[in-house]
Amino acid sequence: MIMTFVITSLLIIPAAILILVGDQVDPLSEVKRISRKSARSSDDRTQLRIRLEELDKVSDKDYEDFRIRQYGYSAGAAAITLAFLLAISGSFILAVIGSIAVSATIYLLIDRQLTQDVKKRRELIEAEFPAVVEMLTLAIAAGETPMSAMLRIANSADGAISKEFQIVVAGVRSGAPLHESLDAMGRRVKSVMIRRFVDALVTATLRGAPLVEVLSRHAVEARGNQRNRVMGAAGKAEISMMIPVVFLILPISILFALWPSLANLNLFAS
Repeated sequence: MIMTFVITSLLIIPAAILILVGDQVDPLSEVKRISRKSARSSDDRTQLRIRLEELDKVSDKDYEDFRIRQYGYSAGAAAITLAFLLAISGSFILAVIGSIAVSATIYLLIDRQLTQDVKKRRELIEAEFPAVVEMLTLAIAAGETPMSAMLRIANSADGAISKEFQIVVAGVRSGAPLHESLDAMGRRVKSVMIRRFVDALVTATLRGAPLVEVLSRHAVEARGNQRNRVMGAAGKAEISMMIPVVFLILPISILFALWPSLANLNLFAS
């Protein structure tokens, strides 16, 4: 990640200069060239691919689109900063340093936004998980196969897990075994809860264990985990609510309580 960013920074500044002076060079083509050059780095590609896959962005075009946006915004910000600092200071070195700092900030903010999007989707999946497992348990208990139950949820529900079930069903229809499609889902969604569920479902499917009992246990466990998360969030909210009480209301209350005594002591007399 760090090496990729250093190399990218060295490429963005020339691209920014080309944006400023490049009547003969298409800036968008230059940014695309830089993104493709970065894409040839296997380490960079693996680091980004893991996060993009969690957002259902698995194609090469998704990777290039993200890098084009990241490099394009960074190069554009660097160009604007370079021109602005050259205009007000006249120092090329200062302008280059400032443009590197701004482009680095934009680059890291876009990368951080991707990480936040992945985290939000993971939290959404874990929040949906108890209800989805219960629906899956009821469908299989009613006599449906795991495949048909997941298809029913994928068609009737609207959420992140239903989209994952759609991918699983599409994989099975294209010829992949069910356990391989489920395992791919577990690797895609970087959640311990989903991974344990997928492992248990795959094991039960391969060994012929009663799926209803396995799913019922996971439903109970998922509800317990959800209850613990809600209580943990409530505890954090309670602590956050104590901050204004301790630093604002409490000092004012103490001041009002001590004010008569302080006034009698003439501590505030001029």
